[in-house]
Amino acid sequence: MTPETHILVLYTGGTLGMVESEQGLVPAGDFDARLRAALEDLPPSRRGRLPAFTLREFPQLIDSSSATPADWQQIAGEIADAYDSFDGFVVLQGTDTLAWTASSLAFQLKGTARPVIVSGAQLPLEADGSDALANVELALTAAAQPTLNEVVVAFGGQLLRGVCTRKWYTQDHRGFTTPNAPLLGEWVDDRVVVYPGRLMDDQGPAFELPDYACLGQDAVIRLPLYPGISAESVRVQLLRSEVKGAVLELWGSGNLPADAELLGVLADARGEGKLLAGISQCPHGPVSIGHYAAGAGLATIGVLSGDDMTLEAAFTKLLHLVALNQDEDWQRERFLMPWVGERASGLL
Repeated sequence: MTPETHILVLYTGGTLGMVESEQGLVPAGDFDARLRAALEDLPPSRRGRLPAFTLREFPQLIDSSSATPADWQQIAGEIADAYDSFDGFVVLQGTDTLAWTASSLAFQLKGTARPVIVSGAQLPLEADGSDALANVELALTAAAQPTLNEVVVAFGGQLLRGVCTRKWYTQDHRGFTTPNAPLLGEWVDDRVVVYPGRLMDDQGPAFELPDYACLGQDAVIRLPLYPGISAESVRVQLLRSEVKGAVLELWGSGNLPADAELLGVLADARGEGKLLAGISQCPHGPVSIGHYAAGAGLATIGVLSGDDMTLEAAFTKLLHLVALNQDEDWQRERFLMPWVGERASGLL
């Protein structure tokens, strides 16, 4: 970090900026002044190592549990517009869909040569025992690390590849994990330690900022398997005209119930040009579609392997590809290509 390092902080909403009321936690504004006052409580040595920052508060704060792809598009657009004016970026938001935002930003801001750090908190900034200040300190410090050329989640003293991140705990201060990818760095002895061998190579800016709003609702859906799932329930969800793709959450390493009618519905969807990608319901390890007989039909009809991608990564990548509005062959090829470290096994 140089003395001139300047970070843009986008405060989009979330628990970290809420305050107590008679009705419970509610959103509150003036977060810039509140955060700067809280940072004054840090020891002088740590406060002195923080980069300068400008905080922009969204006029309409986003409840992360109600976030939509349009919100991800808005955040990416803000970063793209300010890209040449800042050395790094911090996005502060609610934790419920934080991993979804991080995954989407990774695809939209592909090739970033500046850190994009996503963070939040399990408790409000002013609450007793809050993790908010520690997470913001970590995020600001990480945003000043020039080697972090990607979207990173900073939470609970850890730096995690954004596109591999999942929310793992509802309340624990280490609320996030990357089931199939190693940590990118940690907070050690009041400093950020980054692990260089685990980072993405600098690819140079190649942002892709398609219009997600034009897709409407349900352009991409998720279809988790459950015991007794019927072909008709899948048909009702999948064969609607507005659906362009779906993430299939399969058993084990990529298996499907032995149900010819169910496979037929998926084949009908493929015949209509819908993008279907399969991931495992197991949090650790990849799918290997076609390895078992129970999944061979999926390979035959052209279901794409999501490898060890998270649900969030597979969903946001499918949505991104659909929004780019290219032909089906191009979309299928691009889904199978590793873009931003989403196929973690390829980087280990």
